[in-house]
Amino acid sequence: MATPILDRNLYVPAIDAWIDPDTPRPRAIITHGHADHARSGHGAVLATPDTIAIMQVRYGADCAGRFEALDFGAVLDIDGAKVSLHPAGHILGSAQVRIEAGGQRALVTGDYKRLPDRTAQPYQPVACDLLVTEATFGLPVFQHPRPQDEIKRLLKSVGDQPERCHLVGCYALGKAQRVIALLRDAGWDRPIYLHGAMIGLCALYEELGVSLGELIPATGMPKAAMAGQIVIAPPSAIRDRWSRRFPDPVVCQASGWMSIKQRARQALVELPLVISDHCDWGELNQSILESGAETVWVTHGREDALVYWCRQQGLAADPLALPGLDDDGGEGGA
Repeated sequence: MATPILDRNLYVPAIDAWIDPDTPRPRAIITHGHADHARSGHGAVLATPDTIAIMQVRYGADCAGRFEALDFGAVLDIDGAKVSLHPAGHILGSAQVRIEAGGQRALVTGDYKRLPDRTAQPYQPVACDLLVTEATFGLPVFQHPRPQDEIKRLLKSVGDQPERCHLVGCYALGKAQRVIALLRDAGWDRPIYLHGAMIGLCALYEELGVSLGELIPATGMPKAAMAGQIVIAPPSAIRDRWSRRFPDPVVCQASGWMSIKQRARQALVELPLVISDHCDWGELNQSILESGAETVWVTHGREDALVYWCRQQGLAADPLALPGLDDDGGEGGA
């Protein structure tokens, strides 16, 4: 019997490497820079150039023994196995990992989204026999609205309440830059103010070619000057003492989970913005069918419903429990 191309720990025997391992490994392939996928301490890391840059900014230049950058679409031949990375659309540099060996083709999506987003390389469908897909929003109830419509709601609130400051809770990597870009594309050309935790990664995005416009540190600004302004901050900061420096703040949060009203209430969010960096139910279905896979492993979220749907389509499907992955979409805030 042929050796499986991939085991259920996302270990690839043909190249002796792990995909997004949760503990340090001699050889690791990293799909993207969020902390539940990218960790320090690996002996060697294969990833896109952007993901390597993100890891080095977050964890230090020596966070792995060595790095090997692989551009999207390029094929690396390792002992007869072919490895390639393909855009996942989740955040800047995020990749799907395709392995071809022994006549088998496996694809590990990592986190992915299909909606256009100028802060990330656009998702590309990839053909495979075995598909390992995330399912953060793997329930039929999840149907994400257009992010542009959510930004319109934010800007309307700013216009209707010019005496207040709008604090938008966003995770520092990916979500913050996407929300800033959406604001710019919607016509907001005033400065956007940043919590200190956002500054380094926004600067990196600018260095890597993503234009975000004028960004100013929020700390130290006079309280009165912040009326009518938009501040981007970590979700934890918009509800602690840090937020008290702003005039009558409107607490907002950008996340796919904001479609669940109870979550928004529990988080004390006045203006929930349903902006997700993951596929919704329909997009997951579409991606699975486009892949042409006969076998599907479902992980990182609501596995059971998507496994059932796959089996209804005549596919071999199973849930896959991977250690270290955050079912809520990781630090990307979903």
